[in-house]
Amino acid sequence: MTAERDEQFMRAALREARKTLGQTSPNPAVGAVLVIDDRIVANGHHREAGLDHAEIECLRNFGAAVPARATLYVTLEPCSTAGRTAPCTDAILKAGVRSVVVGAIDVNPRHSGKGVMQLRSAGVKVRQAVLADECARLNEAFNKWIVTGQPFVIAKCGMSLDGRLTRPVEEPRWITGPSARRHARELRAHVDAVLVGAETLRADNPRLTVRGARRARQPWRVVLTRSGKLPRKARLFSDHLAARTVTYKGKSLADVVKDLGKCGITSVLIEGGGDVLGQALDARLIDKVQLYVGPILTGGRVIAFPGRGADTTPNALRLRNVSYRRIGQSVCITGYPGTRPPE
Repeated sequence: MTAERDEQFMRAALREARKTLGQTSPNPAVGAVLVIDDRIVANGHHREAGLDHAEIECLRNFGAAVPARATLYVTLEPCSTAGRTAPCTDAILKAGVRSVVVGAIDVNPRHSGKGVMQLRSAGVKVRQAVLADECARLNEAFNKWIVTGQPFVIAKCGMSLDGRLTRPVEEPRWITGPSARRHARELRAHVDAVLVGAETLRADNPRLTVRGARRARQPWRVVLTRSGKLPRKARLFSDHLAARTVTYKGKSLADVVKDLGKCGITSVLIEGGGDVLGQALDARLIDKVQLYVGPILTGGRVIAFPGRGADTTPNALRLRNVSYRRIGQSVCITGYPGTRPPE
């Protein structure tokens, strides 16, 4: 039952990789486990750019000569070129590993497949594509950025059943419940930048920070404005993270996203408001949506995704790989825009 065993241990490697999800950019999150006689004897994960990769940490944690019967499981193809660290393939060969199981192949055209080829040429038995989709999805932002140079864009908002981001002025502000809002804020720990429009800044005075997560990196805070007239006492410009706030004046969202990619930003979370979300939809910039729908009809002033919209229903942006999760009384809907009509 090699396939089942491989999947079992690759899931353990995935759990390792998720420990530092959002902390390794602009590198991918990677996990590794070393298995001897169907037992995990060491594990490791890439902690942040510049530090050891997962395979090297795992082998170091084992701290002994690797027997020939051992198998190393790694979620991403081992690197074969020197960068900020030495090639992982060299470390694997030096340690005496004779069997490696790989999840996803590196999508970087300069490296793709070369690590596997180098190991095989040295006599290492390599099995690949074990839980490949799950391993690739783990680094969906890195994969897009490394291939296109542009960040992975997530559109997130909390909306009412009638597609509104606001309630009437005299009513309480929140549409979704506390647990849904906490869940939504956790997204910030997994992205390089959070982006809002000037109206959201003026109306909500947000912090756009990660809270309640140990060792999480604070994302860059990006503000789009047409006029440049922003309240200088807003939290984004006056708190202890003010140096991590960037303002773009009079730039299209597409140009801003492109510029952020050039600056090494691999992922952007759009948190609003409606105008920016509408721009992202019209320009087809969205790679993933994460919508929190509260059990309320508000008739509020701000529509979630305004803009030109689709001219016909067949031309509408459709979601694939859609998932639904109930959080308190709200529902979290996650999906990836595609072009194929629903089945």
